[in-house]
Amino acid sequence: MPDTPAAPVIVADEPGTFPYGVLAERHPAILRQVAEDTPYGPEQRRALDALLVNCTEGAVTPLPAGAHDRDRWAAWGMDAHAGRSWHDVPWLWSESWFYRQLLHAVRYFEPGPWQGVDPFRPAKLAELDAPATDEELAALDALEDVPEDARARALLHGSLWGNRADLGFRMSAEGAEETAAVPALVADDSERLWSLLDGSPAGALCLVADNAGRELVPDLLLIAHLLAHGRIARAVLHVKPHPYYVSDATTADVLDAVRRLTAAKGAAGAYGHRLRAALTDGRLALRAHPFSCAPLPYADMPDDLRADFAAATVTVLKGDLNYRRLVGDRYWPPTTSFADVTAYFPGPVAALRTLKSDVITGLDPGTEAALDAEEGGRWRTSGTHALVQVRT
Repeated sequence: MPDTPAAPVIVADEPGTFPYGVLAERHPAILRQVAEDTPYGPEQRRALDALLVNCTEGAVTPLPAGAHDRDRWAAWGMDAHAGRSWHDVPWLWSESWFYRQLLHAVRYFEPGPWQGVDPFRPAKLAELDAPATDEELAALDALEDVPEDARARALLHGSLWGNRADLGFRMSAEGAEETAAVPALVADDSERLWSLLDGSPAGALCLVADNAGRELVPDLLLIAHLLAHGRIARAVLHVKPHPYYVSDATTADVLDAVRRLTAAKGAAGAYGHRLRAALTDGRLALRAHPFSCAPLPYADMPDDLRADFAAATVTVLKGDLNYRRLVGDRYWPPTTSFADVTAYFPGPVAALRTLKSDVITGLDPGTEAALDAEEGGRWRTSGTHALVQVRT
């Protein structure tokens, strides 16, 4: 980012701020929910209790010598941060560290009966199996008679908003946000994204997933549509190699979502069967790179991941965490150029994100002023606004 002065890195050291609340309130609540959802034994429960104390009152303690990824975390800053309060290290780092320590507490990586058991799976399945999911999937039938272009745009909208979108099928409201004083979509480069996809039907889409469940399903529906209608020749879906940030998608979550679709009736079932076929014949490939769970921005990505993204017609990064990693987890002035802060990225890149943290770039000054006047700073973290930003 040579032409853009660096903004302050976000830390969680100030009570009353959004990052501080995540460390002080959200993380303890997650630990309590994990203990409630799964009947872990006494040893794991003691470890979860100890983590609760450590993450709120203690200091960063390195992984044990035998941890399989100790060297990787040392390279990612573990030794440099050891002994410091969780509130005094970069917020992106401390959040990632929390989830790695949670997996250590429940023995996710250790040989034994709990190895590989996702502590967040009960919550993921409950959402995927909820009646609201049936309603959203049934809504796909109404799109079958819609022209392909409009259907593609509806599915993109569904992928953007996730489970807040009713899968993006509120087409009767199209155009309403442009006339609102404070638009729900604070930046919209979707036409630029379509020009990339339409201009290279033989190309590949990289989609870096965010959450599992009812937010992953719209991503998969969009991929299935783009493949079926020749807008892309293949897709690579990047997921997490292990559970992360409560609901982030793993390979198991992709398979659960595809099974949920194939078991559905009507258009949803047809989408599910097309996705299964695409996985089988290689038109849809899965990647689970270790850096997907790194506490670092994508500017620090390793060469092999950089090569993956460079080979794509466009890389689409979904969700708030991926956005923070894409532009850097900093207090950027909202009008900072999105193109400038993503200039390092190896190829065209798009961000689809609902706003759930303080990080934001690429806003028009008028939009920023309207948001601040109407909502103060709440628009940054409320999840009621979204953006589509593209750098070609």
